[in-house]
Amino acid sequence: MKVGRQNLAHSGPKPNSMRKVCARLLREEAGGALVEVALCISLLGAPILIGTVEMGMVLYDSIEVSNAAHAGTAYGMMSSTFAANSSGMTAAAQGEAPEFGTNLSVTPSTYFACSQSVAGTQYTTESAANSACTGTSNHSLEFVQVNTSATVAVPFRVPGLPTSFNLTATSVMEVEE
Repeated sequence: MKVGRQNLAHSGPKPNSMRKVCARLLREEAGGALVEVALCISLLGAPILIGTVEMGMVLYDSIEVSNAAHAGTAYGMMSSTFAANSSGMTAAAQGEAPEFGTNLSVTPSTYFACSQSVAGTQYTTESAANSACTGTSNHSLEFVQVNTSATVAVPFRVPGLPTSFNLTATSVMEVEE
């Protein structure tokens, strides 16, 4: 048997067959789905990205408002003297969220409750709580509560989403004796 040699000088398709391959590729619809996906991503991707960035910024601001409330109560819970200092609690809260400045509304307050019913009746004075908290293991406790709120305007106008959000937070801690 005689084995023939292959001609290695010309390994590509012939010029006439190259035209046939190009014509066949142009007639096929195999890449149509890829083109549709590319168009959908370009048309829907930008609004989704902008909405995600917007919600991320609002979430960050919400965390800042919450941290400010916590900072105010952390200041007031150190002692009864600090709990009576409303301006100190307000300054601590606003210092925790300086990007809001005076747009951060801070409302500190103190109240008293009986140790056996902390979530029950709140008393404005210690004497009222002492007279209501009867029993050997029931005594009055002092609490500090700080409410914070801020209105945040969103940087982009996205149809269907509000142009501003009102963010609020509340923090309550027992005053150390």
